[in-house]
Amino acid sequence: MANEKSNKCLFDFTEHEILSQIYATHVYDKEKLDVASLFTMAKNTLNRATCAVDKALSMGASAPTDEKILDASFSPPLSTLKLISYEMQCCKSNTQCEENDLMIHIQNKALSILKMLSGYSWDAKAVLTLASFALDYGESCVLAQSQSSQSEDDLAKSVRTLKQTPVLLNATQLQKHKQDFVDLNKVIKETLEVTQCIFELVKQSNYDTNDVADLETVLMGHIEVDVYWAIVTIVAITTQLSYLIRDESKKQELNDFAEKLKVIKTKLNKKIEIYKGHKEKTEAYSKLVKVIQTSTEITVLLKELINPRSNIPPLTDGSTSRPVDIDVVKEKNVLLLISDLNISDEDIALLKIIYNELKKEERHKIVWIPFLEERTDSQEKEYKSLQSKIVECQIPWYIHNSTMAHCKLSEESCRFIREQWHYKDKPSIVVLNSQAQVKCQNAIHMIRAYGFGAYPFTNAVEENLLREEGWIVFTTNHVTQRACGIKEKKHILLFGGHEKGIQNFDEKAKTLVTVSTDKLIKEKDISIQLVPIGKDNFEHFWSGVESLFISQAQRRTRIDNEGSIVRKEIQKLLSFKNESTTWAVLSTGPSVVMVNEINTVMKVLDEFSEWKGKALKTTFKEYFESGNTIEKKETSQGRDCCHMEIPFIPGITPEPMTCSQCKASMETYIKFNCCHMALKDAAANKRP
Repeated sequence: MANEKSNKCLFDFTEHEILSQIYATHVYDKEKLDVASLFTMAKNTLNRATCAVDKALSMGASAPTDEKILDASFSPPLSTLKLISYEMQCCKSNTQCEENDLMIHIQNKALSILKMLSGYSWDAKAVLTLASFALDYGESCVLAQSQSSQSEDDLAKSVRTLKQTPVLLNATQLQKHKQDFVDLNKVIKETLEVTQCIFELVKQSNYDTNDVADLETVLMGHIEVDVYWAIVTIVAITTQLSYLIRDESKKQELNDFAEKLKVIKTKLNKKIEIYKGHKEKTEAYSKLVKVIQTSTEITVLLKELINPRSNIPPLTDGSTSRPVDIDVVKEKNVLLLISDLNISDEDIALLKIIYNELKKEERHKIVWIPFLEERTDSQEKEYKSLQSKIVECQIPWYIHNSTMAHCKLSEESCRFIREQWHYKDKPSIVVLNSQAQVKCQNAIHMIRAYGFGAYPFTNAVEENLLREEGWIVFTTNHVTQRACGIKEKKHILLFGGHEKGIQNFDEKAKTLVTVSTDKLIKEKDISIQLVPIGKDNFEHFWSGVESLFISQAQRRTRIDNEGSIVRKEIQKLLSFKNESTTWAVLSTGPSVVMVNEINTVMKVLDEFSEWKGKALKTTFKEYFESGNTIEKKETSQGRDCCHMEIPFIPGITPEPMTCSQCKASMETYIKFNCCHMALKDAAANKRP
């Protein structure tokens, strides 16, 4: 870099140009070094040396008071420090260097030092170079101080002469070069602070950052360039010091180096603060997780979750708007409703019914946590409106808290709710017993589907309901009343997808309803009901399917063969969620007969007239199952197989899945979708 661009100023090189050179000097971090101890030694030495010079200059400096005690067992790498010192001081005749040539010389020396330290980590390179300079500067100051001592012996004088230090603290010469020494000390202190920032940043980066994507990459990016500038500056300082020791008129200007280091120091300090903030948040989160997971009292759990650092009463009685103490839920089971400010009137009415049943035994309480990661002025009006609805319904919910100013959750609580309880910006009900044990992470869909029939809203109850009534009831009861025939053991054809596809299929499927009046069909007691999933109930339907998938995934180790079949049916249905095609589910009561894309069902419908001729030999269910089997065979002979997108579940790795069409093992990918367009669409829908 320096040889190819000799006419370019050192400070004009871009980071990319610098990186292209210094990366070539780095092998890998194979050399072991106690960087912390060496930095402490260098810092203590430089603080005392600069203090001695400031004092000699009558700058009123006082002895440093923040020195750290060095580990007595630490042995500095003296040979390496001497080699670095030699490299820095082995210069051309200074009088032969033009200013630009000298800059190139300084740069080449810095690159040579980096090559010499190729096996060390980047922070170790900076600290080793700083320590080498500290050794030389400190030694010169000690020898110069001995000059003013009356007890100076001949040996000290000889060594001082060999080191060329007689001028360093000579009163007359100091005053002559006073400003130069002031500038020198200023840059030394800046270099020390920048090196400390580099060391601190690397130390902070060793803290676990796995839970924040790319944090280390972002904050540690190009720290190699910062190390380069620290080393370049130390070489420049060494050059200037050599001029001053020999009392030469030539100078190495250091102001540009000082300004460069100030910019770097500001940047590094900001990064350190980000790391420290992340560390504090991570520690707060870890503490919260530990407290909640080990709590045996519901009051302790709620206090830690919603109001750990405040003396304000954490709850408000929703029916009176009066603050209440956390002890109102002591020894009670709690239905913890977590949502933003968009709770539907249907959910409020349903929870009123649930509450009216629960209050008979006085063993349960409902607590609402408004999940607001950020608070805006517009939300205040929505919050008050929702609160008034709760009061009107006369539901004595307990709310955290009565005002928008106090109801905002801490960052660690928001993270816990999202990661541990899998909250996804839709109403969720976490069921907790009085011993703070989670009995169900989200009972909202169970309650919507079965109402109080799902009491006491535990995972065990959900499994029993799924076994007895099927997952179709679970996912459709709260979506549409048209699926009431499920419990009556009727044939239900549930379908959805592309709106145009729904319309076309609806016309075709109506033939099933028409033929149900046929005398032969009546004799076989076949009743067929169509249940379309359109725009008005799309979101609720898929929310129920995803919730059920999460619930099944969490308990997969305890699911029997029947549960495994249910999970596979749900997986197959989820594979159609984001497809452009239309899908259909046929069930006989709660028993699922077929989950497939619409083309398969259409083909079976086209041949339905053939079934009537065979009606005495085969059942309606068997007819559809046979058609579905034929279609699967055709799929394996060349038709496109399916893919599926499932909701992300922190801490839960999806088990291997097979293609619902061809039965081959499916590959797993991670996909990230920006919600920007969805937010724009939502905003557009709210416009009058």
